[in-house]
Amino acid sequence: QLQLVESGGGLVQPGGSLRLSCTASGFTLDYSAIGWFRQAPGKEREGVSCISSSGSITNYADSVKGRFTISRDNAKNTVYLQMNSLKPEDTAVYYCAANTLIGCSAYPSNYPYWGQGTQVTVSS
Repeated sequence: QLQLVESGGGLVQPGGSLRLSCTASGFTLDYSAIGWFRQAPGKEREGVSCISSSGSITNYADSVKGRFTISRDNAKNTVYLQMNSLKPEDTAVYYCAANTLIGCSAYPSNYPYWGQGTQVTVSS
């Protein structure tokens, strides 16, 4: 079956860093745009970043621009989200998602494949 699995979440102090990983099984990510989304309690799921299938295009939400970096290693079938200078408002469950038809998009409805999510908590 087609699966995406996130890892790397955890508890970190404000100003700290985490690197999230999204690894695919059952298919390769070579032809997929990958988006990272997050959802905090009581809030809608929001787009954080996306990377095109070739890796040549990357997009970021204004709230994370300059702090987060998305990258991909197709040989490892993995996409990463490096998160630096973390703030308490970054606390959320982070999801990766893939699509092969739309490309980079900030809208969850454009992504048919999703991971289970990984919790990121930023607190002192």
